[in-house]
Amino acid sequence: MSDTDLGLLGENQRSNFIRLRTMILLRWVAIVGQLTALIVAQWLYDLQIELGVCFLAVGVSITGNLVAMFIFPENKRLSEGENFMMVMFDLLQLCFLLFLTGGLHNPFSLLVLGPVTVSAAALSLRSTVILNITAFLLISAMVVFHFPLRTQEGFVLRIPDIFVFGQWTAITIALMFLSIYSRRITREMNTMSDALAATQMALARAQKLNDLGGVVAAAAHELGTPLATIKLTSSELVEELEDRPDLRDDALLIRAQADRCRDILRSMGRAGKDDLHMRQAPLEEVIREAAEPHEGRGKAIFIDTMPSDDAASAQPQILRRPEIIHGLRNLIQNAVDFAASTVWVEATWSDTEVSIRILDDGSGFPPHIIGRIGDPFMRRRRGEAERRARPEYEGMGLGLFIAKTLLERSGAELSFANGGDVDDSPASDAPSGAVVEVVWPRAKVVPPTLQPGASLGENRRIEV
Repeated sequence: MSDTDLGLLGENQRSNFIRLRTMILLRWVAIVGQLTALIVAQWLYDLQIELGVCFLAVGVSITGNLVAMFIFPENKRLSEGENFMMVMFDLLQLCFLLFLTGGLHNPFSLLVLGPVTVSAAALSLRSTVILNITAFLLISAMVVFHFPLRTQEGFVLRIPDIFVFGQWTAITIALMFLSIYSRRITREMNTMSDALAATQMALARAQKLNDLGGVVAAAAHELGTPLATIKLTSSELVEELEDRPDLRDDALLIRAQADRCRDILRSMGRAGKDDLHMRQAPLEEVIREAAEPHEGRGKAIFIDTMPSDDAASAQPQILRRPEIIHGLRNLIQNAVDFAASTVWVEATWSDTEVSIRILDDGSGFPPHIIGRIGDPFMRRRRGEAERRARPEYEGMGLGLFIAKTLLERSGAELSFANGGDVDDSPASDAPSGAVVEVVWPRAKVVPPTLQPGASLGENRRIEV
């Protein structure tokens, strides 16, 4: 599955995630609040308001909720248009109540921010802009047109004009700020959620391939001895039954079926038991496994391994964990995508850590995005020259995000730089391309060393 396939869901698709039941519940909360405010204003403070018309406005909301509850199923998901109409109705109903109860002189006028904020978080940009413009026009009209709030003695409750202007200015600014703020935060969360989901899919796929990758070896390892014994015994029987053609044919059949079992084991996918021998491999072999899919893409990939100091042990056997292989594979893919001709992968180890550096002879990371590398969906518009140079490249930053997430999950720390910024670039003849360094504490990737002659243990069944 490509990065594009794992990209952001459309805004219209996200708005379809909202259930009608959720909107109904929120409207019931608003209805209870409106009725409470009207009752308190009338009976506790003796304010003279158009109570009948106000109750009519609230009644319309109640009727809409009841109709929606009885006509539509509880699990109905609202479309973009239906969500927009629901929020627009709530905005118009609220502004009508404010018009009847003092306009911007009513302290509850700040509640017009609610529907617009909901729209910014859940609906498309077009819907949010329309709701913002509608809210702005309504609150601007209520500066002049509204029913005043009167006490029982007939006094008009109003705030000074300068405060009305301040209220209007504050609501206008809040409409824009909260919309932008809510929309930006929601998009960031959705982007991260999509990227994490894509990462989980990649890890699950890598885990499945890793599990499938050991069955033939495990089955051949465990069944090899009994099959060899069957074949040897049947061959001896064939020789001893030269004078018994009927029994000799049976012995030949047994040998043929043993050969067939061997062929089946070679051709079937890896499934069955987890081969403990395949759970770890030399560091260089793990790197080669990660780089293998990209070796035929026209770029040279050189792998070099060496201890970082004289006191370090021999090349370690590290865990063949799917997240390590898949993460390194994505980093190597990125290097191959942008290299001019050559990619270097250099691995070093010491008694305390294991390090892998991936370098290329390309143009390096753009300086202005080095600090943001690893964020999902950092796609930038490619120029025509870049599109001609790499027509197959359709990256969105998701690959690097997946690599960074998977490798950090395995205990690694990643750093990104350009070759010219690295004082001790290990490839002296390499141009100043991109450099990615992955460093693990040795204990995170190198399993404990077994005593000589100790058994790895019995292969465990793969749970499916």
